[in-house]
Amino acid sequence: MLNGTEREMGLGSLLAVTLGEARIKATEARKLRAQGIDPIESRRAQRAATKLEAAQTITFDDAATAFIAAHRAGWSNAEHTRQWKTTLATYAHPLIGALPVQSVDTGLVMRVLEPIWSTKTETAGRLRGRIEAILDWAKVRGHRTGENPARWRGHLDKLLPARSKVAKVKHHAALPYDALPAFMVELRAQAGVAARALEFLILTVARAGEVAGLEWGEIDLASKVWTVPAERMKAGKEHRVPLPVPALAVLGNGCKDGLIFPNTRKCGKPLPRKAMRTLLERMTHSNVTVHGFRSTFRDWAADCTSFSSEVVEMALAHAIRDSTEAAYRRSDLFEKRRKLMEQWCSFCDPKAPDSTQCAVGGR
Repeated sequence: MLNGTEREMGLGSLLAVTLGEARIKATEARKLRAQGIDPIESRRAQRAATKLEAAQTITFDDAATAFIAAHRAGWSNAEHTRQWKTTLATYAHPLIGALPVQSVDTGLVMRVLEPIWSTKTETAGRLRGRIEAILDWAKVRGHRTGENPARWRGHLDKLLPARSKVAKVKHHAALPYDALPAFMVELRAQAGVAARALEFLILTVARAGEVAGLEWGEIDLASKVWTVPAERMKAGKEHRVPLPVPALAVLGNGCKDGLIFPNTRKCGKPLPRKAMRTLLERMTHSNVTVHGFRSTFRDWAADCTSFSSEVVEMALAHAIRDSTEAAYRRSDLFEKRRKLMEQWCSFCDPKAPDSTQCAVGGR
């Protein structure tokens, strides 16, 4: 009887427990009851603790592998998975990889982060977030208990300076827009798939990965529209891109099947993303990044047109940051974006009379 409630407690199988052992167990149970402790619940807690201890023997590397496997399907591309594996293997594995995930504490997290926090700030920030996510996963799965030693707010922010204080944000190096028409002349003189891919990227202000994986099935020649599937978009949402005549001309009249910009060394594979960067280096424009041409477009649109900021942002396929506005936004402003992209392609075309001048127009 405990607190007026009758309980029955087994002491083990008659075949496994002797009478003497049963008496000892019964005595121990009565002692707990005398202290106001339910011996049945106490036994359950001990068994749970033993099970937890066994579960907690998995290493941090084991937890990281399981976390990546569980989330890989939800990530936008294989590159994201590779980055996770690379940063963890390079910085976390040597110090905490072989340790039980339960034993990873604040001191160990600091040993991982401190050496690169000031010199590789962006990498260190991402690494911290990844360690935090893995430790959260381990806790939910029952592999560890306690607070997360890698969390930033209210914890590591007391031990490490904010990333914004350590290193200023580095923007993608971009070509000034007034130098773009001349650059396009130089680019069109280059032969090869990478040159055509970069030209198409500039004219559509798309991302490198979106262009590299472009297939003919995504192009509607009649409507002059390129529909990028959600799985190849950074925001995970299908995006329509208007294709003015100059952009369509880059595609040519070749086979209307498969990849448009294939890997010339690996049949059936898309153009490597680094191919366009290598092209820029060969053209002695190593100070400019491929992604930077989107910034060139953004500067041109702000200085040389009257199109609204939201039209420009949608042309760049940027997500709407305001959650309320995003909830009510139904239109993708496609027709306005078509006019914007026509002006952009005209500006980029060195043959156009006004190619080196701002073309103000549109709302």
